[in-house]
Amino acid sequence: MIIAIGMLFFLACAEKKVNSIQKEDANSSEIKIEKNLTATKIPSLNYKELEPLLNKKNDSIYVVNFWATWCRPCIKEIPAFEKINAEYKTKKVNVILVSLDFPEHLEKKLIPFVEKRNIKSEVVLFDDSDANSWIPKVNENWSGAIPATIIYSNSERKFYERSFTYEELEIELKSILK
Repeated sequence: MIIAIGMLFFLACAEKKVNSIQKEDANSSEIKIEKNLTATKIPSLNYKELEPLLNKKNDSIYVVNFWATWCRPCIKEIPAFEKINAEYKTKKVNVILVSLDFPEHLEKKLIPFVEKRNIKSEVVLFDDSDANSWIPKVNENWSGAIPATIIYSNSERKFYERSFTYEELEIELKSILK
């Protein structure tokens, strides 16, 4: 019985509320209904769907970071990618955070992580279990360790199997921005 009540409490707390009702002000008897239609949406992609994000041909620069919520060095460097995203958006720099979290953790770990940290960069969940196939397609020298980052443009492509500080990431980005 206690377990059942605990589960109900847990589910009630974890459930996202779509509608909330609140009074507009103390002098008004009107009730305002707000709809939270901006719930975080993170697409789940296999390699075939991810590949176009790794090979765009346009006048932008792409910073693609492979990471996971369970990877401490990955978490530590996320603010650097967010700062690059914010500061270089007007210079046609696009940051894409490719999560390697397990697909079953999307709702309970990944989405809450993104929301809690107010991540503004594009986030996708990579769901392709055939790592032996896609890792060398991302980069032939990649061991599969994360964090890993690709910075590319039409004319240049760099791959890094390491973590970054903001300053280090900015130096690498500027080498392609020229």
